Amino acid sequence: MTQTRPFTTATTAMAVGALSAVRPATQADVPGILALVQEHARRGNLLPRTRDSIEASLPDWLVAVVPHGGALEVLGCVQLLAYSPRLTEVRSLAVSDAARGQGVGSRLMVALIAEAGRRQVHTLFALTHAVDFFLRFGFTVTEHSRFPDKVWRDCRICPLRKRCTEIAVSLKL
Repeated sequence: MTQTRPFTTATTAMAVGALSAVRPATQADVPGILALVQEHARRGNLLPRTRDSIEASLPDWLVAVVPHGGALEVLGCVQLLAYSPRLTEVRSLAVSDAARGQGVGSRLMVALIAEAGRRQVHTLFALTHAVDFFLRFGFTVTEHSRFPDKVWRDCRICPLRKRCTEIAVSLKL
């Protein structure tokens, strides 16, 4: 089994050029996914996830990896979280600082939209601070109130719920 680990600043940006195709996550990717999500959660960019929650939802994660030192390093990750057969959230989209600006997030989004199409998802949505990024992929700004299941599941327990600055975006497929 190939080992994966989180992308580190010690790995040069040149390695991003060797990026393999974005692919479904495997058990070996969990430590890299967890490290990325925890770092972005620490900064307030994402809600935290546990190792158990990542492992339980592993078939719904995509990763971007790069070979480095005999292992695969996780450059980025994203999860498709289905709320119903027609509505799915783009969740926990994160890219390593060392890989930012290299197209990793865009590659993840293209793969995620394609996967959503294969799953016959009708609408994708996200709550985000990176509105311009989502707009580039055809998402439009909408109201949080369109996603009551999201509000009930995550927003009600979020420490920032009373001062949330995230914007809701959606994409009809």
